[in-house]
Amino acid sequence: MNVWADLRAFAAVSGARRLLGALFFYGIGLGILAPMNSIYLSESIGLDKGEIVSVFAISALLNMIVTITVGAFSDRMRSKKNTAVAAALVCMVGLLLYMRAEDYSGALIGMCIASAPSGLIMGQLFALSRNHFGRLAPTLVEMALIWLRSSLSIGFFVGLLAGANLYVLATFQGVLWGNLGGYAALTLLILMHRELSAGSAGESGSSAKAAGEPFSLLMLLAILMIACADAVRGLYLPLVVKELFGRAEIASYIWSVQAVFELLLMTVSGYWAARYGTKRILVLGGLCAILCYAVYLSSPPLAFFFLVQPIYSLFVSIKFGVAMGYVQRMFLSRSGFGASLYECIILMATLVGYVLPLFVEGYHPLLFLMPTGIIVMAMLMIGWSMAGDRRRVSNKGQHMKI
Repeated sequence: MNVWADLRAFAAVSGARRLLGALFFYGIGLGILAPMNSIYLSESIGLDKGEIVSVFAISALLNMIVTITVGAFSDRMRSKKNTAVAAALVCMVGLLLYMRAEDYSGALIGMCIASAPSGLIMGQLFALSRNHFGRLAPTLVEMALIWLRSSLSIGFFVGLLAGANLYVLATFQGVLWGNLGGYAALTLLILMHRELSAGSAGESGSSAKAAGEPFSLLMLLAILMIACADAVRGLYLPLVVKELFGRAEIASYIWSVQAVFELLLMTVSGYWAARYGTKRILVLGGLCAILCYAVYLSSPPLAFFFLVQPIYSLFVSIKFGVAMGYVQRMFLSRSGFGASLYECIILMATLVGYVLPLFVEGYHPLLFLMPTGIIVMAMLMIGWSMAGDRRRVSNKGQHMKI
């Protein structure tokens, strides 16, 4: 497990840097608009809280449907690259319509077209990447995907900073054009990439047997709950911070700290998962989340919100890197479906975050009891799955003795 040797081997793989750049610009495109979306709908178009939530919820639901439907058939398609490019172009058309929205219906149509294929882009890019590294650097596949996911996260946080500056310099139109620019750069880099197939069916089946994970609905539910807890925290942290300290922008600074640690912690968590096992590292991530939520619940001084951020960054790194690889390995012979399923899980969790404001009043730190309970339930599920693994190993050992 020589990190520097692996990084050099990764950089030497043909096409690796283009894939890194594509995901970086995709992250920028997402990050520029993400914190400004609700403000744009409220201030520029004049939508109320219920209308804003419905725009987000309907577009997220469509995104889930498109992502999992196309993902289910994408492994039969000749080119994942062309699918991702087509989805990016549709997103750009939707953004152009979104820019010109003047009422609820215009905003809903624009947002649906702009966001419905976005999960498909990420799912197909990671499926394409798994096939690419599976052919050119099979020993690096899992770490390569984690580094690519890190590139997207870093791009997202660069986008957050760029979006804030574009808003100051050029209002919401500048933010929307910046978002469009990120998608345009992504599209160009995907077009420049030379796609490689996953190999023959025999090779795929052999790979799946050697390095795959058995299908587990229990583990998929646990990962969904982990993602839900993070979505709830992402929704409420800015509101709680504003309630406690009177300045909503502090939340952006707290999240910016995450970018400093994300690449390192995703790399570390990936190697830990390879050494100690994915499920143990998922439990470690859950413990990190619970510790951070406990700090939030105590209404601490502002400095503590920053001090616990690296710990929460480890949880997020495990959720995005380790959990993503685990879901994909359940479907090694169907890389398009596996990547799309993970993205669908994240979208479903985000949808929960969009809907919750309709049922909760106020922004007291006690709100973090909700994600704490969700994480505890997820950890119990993972523990149950680990106990099942031990029972199976024990039974197998007894049969071998007989």
